[in-house]
Amino acid sequence: WLVPRRDRFGGAGTAVVVALFLTALWSLAGLAAKTSDAAIFAPSLAESARNLGWLVVIYRLFASDGRHASLAPIRPVIVSLACVELVHLAVDYGLSRLAIDREVLRIAFEFNVMFRLLVTVGGLVLVHNLYAGAPREARAALRWPAAGLAVLWAFDLNLYTIAYLAGTWPYEIAALRGAATVALAVCIAIAAAANRDDLRLRPSRAVTFQTFSLLVIGVYLVSMVAVAQWLSYAGGNFARLIELAFLTLASAVALVVLPSRRVRGWLKVTLAKHFFQHRYDYREEWLRFTRTIGSGGDQSAPLGERVVQSIADVFESPAGLLLTPGDQGELTLAARWGWPEIEVPAVAIPVGALGHFERTGYIADLDDVRAGAARGDGENELPDWLVDHPRAWALIPLVHYERLVGMVVLARPQLARKFDWEDFDLLRVIGQQVASYLAENSSQEALAESARFEDFHRRIAFVMHDIKNLASQFSLLARNAELHAEKPAFRADMLVTLRNSSDKLNALLARLSRYGSGGGDKLEEVPAAEVLSVVMERFRASPQVVLAEIRNVAITANRHSLEQVLMHLVQNAIDASRAEVPVFVSLSLDGLNARFEVLDSGCGMSADFVRNRLFKPFVSTKSGGFGIGAFEARELVRAMRGRLDVESREGLGSRFVVRLPLAAASEIYQTMTTHDQKVA
Repeated sequence: WLVPRRDRFGGAGTAVVVALFLTALWSLAGLAAKTSDAAIFAPSLAESARNLGWLVVIYRLFASDGRHASLAPIRPVIVSLACVELVHLAVDYGLSRLAIDREVLRIAFEFNVMFRLLVTVGGLVLVHNLYAGAPREARAALRWPAAGLAVLWAFDLNLYTIAYLAGTWPYEIAALRGAATVALAVCIAIAAAANRDDLRLRPSRAVTFQTFSLLVIGVYLVSMVAVAQWLSYAGGNFARLIELAFLTLASAVALVVLPSRRVRGWLKVTLAKHFFQHRYDYREEWLRFTRTIGSGGDQSAPLGERVVQSIADVFESPAGLLLTPGDQGELTLAARWGWPEIEVPAVAIPVGALGHFERTGYIADLDDVRAGAARGDGENELPDWLVDHPRAWALIPLVHYERLVGMVVLARPQLARKFDWEDFDLLRVIGQQVASYLAENSSQEALAESARFEDFHRRIAFVMHDIKNLASQFSLLARNAELHAEKPAFRADMLVTLRNSSDKLNALLARLSRYGSGGGDKLEEVPAAEVLSVVMERFRASPQVVLAEIRNVAITANRHSLEQVLMHLVQNAIDASRAEVPVFVSLSLDGLNARFEVLDSGCGMSADFVRNRLFKPFVSTKSGGFGIGAFEARELVRAMRGRLDVESREGLGSRFVVRLPLAAASEIYQTMTTHDQKVA
């Protein structure tokens, strides 16, 4: 079968066929030596012929790409090994013809084994140089012949080493030499096949890791037994005690070190670096990513946590954060995964530092940032809370259609390493995929919210119609009472009651109208201290509401809307706090804004609740609540060209801050708004 295909080996084809034939003769000679006492010298002669044949093959393989001329020591090494084989053959022949003393025969056996070791070691060195020194394009033709010869001579190396150390021939191990010969023949057959370039041993990373782990454990056990035996021979009177102490210490070290995540991480990185062409098993990574990000159901984690976990699993990072854009474009904390101790401010990364990440998709190695190698200019400078935290390791932007939809902060894994091109490529692909999930989720939430608003508007239309009719009836009753009431006292009381009811209903009607038309109340100059005093007067019966600070400033706002917002925030703070815990209210200056602050030490809220539920309409934690209080408060503040911010931690409390522009700065805001409209 091999003869017509010998051109697959180049100039070494004929030598390969001859060497295989000599190997077959050696196998038959070994069989004959077991069945006949007369054929004692034949196996030694056949093995020498086999080795010489494969040395010629190696030389011809070197010559196939011209390296026999460029590598001057190749020819002398092969000639030297051939001479060793001939000397060994001569000595072995002489010993088979002479009657020698047992002690001399033992020494001759050791010399013969030494000769065989020299040949096998030299052959392995030649095989290594043959493959390792070959050009990349020539390795495909050399891979399988080199592997077969390596198996053959590596087995012989172990066989003759055991024979030399034991001083006798290990028949049990020698019986397995046929398996090494079969492996050699299979490798030669693969090398002669037409599709040899496509045939490569590609074990999975899991199989490689488990096999290597078993190998490490085996080496550890053999080493421990060897040292224990040596201690038993050299330990003297305390041999058993020393051996027991060593075994105990070695077992303790194994129990502590081997299960370590850091050791396993180092082992995986080492295997991926030296055994595989690529660092990652992309099929496995993609399946794991899909399982993590696509898991649903009541028992699954929120999408934000799954986003962080799907990226963190790539690097075996134990924790991470998800930052997403807030109302003004700045990044705020959206989700945590396994990282409760890190303190993240309300504005995690300001808007000014995001442009560079959005344009370039730059992945920040925070160790380089700390070292000053990639700190960058003021445009992309990272905040101190992120750079100063020792566990923060990497910052990955999530870009969807050239728009930044978030960032993921990864915590440092057990075995931290430098990023390379393969890490960056994989992170960019995963980041884009995760960004599409987040964008789709935002679109779905917007559609669902729009549908809820549509239903809300439809319901409110009926409510407005009924309330409008009732208000008209009350107004008519008030006018009729003015004309026909006979008793002045009754008439006066009825008028007061009806007018108050009419005013309340009309005010309710005006507020409900805002949901459908999107309109707002008229803004005017309002004394902020008076508004806050009215609110404090409303809560005079509650001793836990404490006025911490007040300033006499004028703001541009709507008095009724501002009172409604502040009363809602104070009432919520009271509801979230115990009766003996104070709620602090203050009014101060903050640049060109007046700052209203409501601070409580109540139960607090999680980052996920603040981000995804607090300002969502129709979502309420109160029994019977309509779920539009916080949403309405934020919309009223926005209508007054202000801003409502919240900071909260579970178990610690919450801080609500309302910022409204000062009356003196209203012209500046008006000019900026007019300019933006002209530009648009």
